[in-house]
Amino acid sequence: MNFDRTAVLALRVFLVLLFGLLVFLQVVSLPGQFAHLAEEDPDDAWLRWPATVVTVFWVLCAQVVLVAIWRLLTMVQRDRIFSEASFTWVDAIIGAIGAGWAVLLVVFLLVGFNADDPGLPLLLCLLLGAVTVVGLVVVVMRALLRQATALRTDLDGVI
Repeated sequence: MNFDRTAVLALRVFLVLLFGLLVFLQVVSLPGQFAHLAEEDPDDAWLRWPATVVTVFWVLCAQVVLVAIWRLLTMVQRDRIFSEASFTWVDAIIGAIGAGWAVLLVVFLLVGFNADDPGLPLLLCLLLGAVTVVGLVVVVMRALLRQATALRTDLDGVI
């Protein structure tokens, strides 16, 4: 049990650090980076705001996932993970991954049809595949959580 507490505490520390880094990216780094790129290449300056909005949206999706993981960790600590309330947070994770995936698909299609070099479309294709796999793993884990919750409810009824 002590190992579980240590693991949860370590995960919480890294979640806070990652969330802080994401806020920094969202507020300072990404808008500044795209402003700098617009100054350096005036022909592509029109991409500044669409690129900023899209990347800040992806960061927001990641933040939703982090908050949901935090809430699920709280439920694990209180031995409430096998309850209907946990599905709200798992569904939030699935929704955030799905929203990020949909925007990534649109970006992939736009870039793929307009690219001169195959490098960026290939990278976007790789990211699209990775996000698809992560999303499907979370969907499978949700199904496993559903089964475990049903088993826990049955056992609680017997005892």
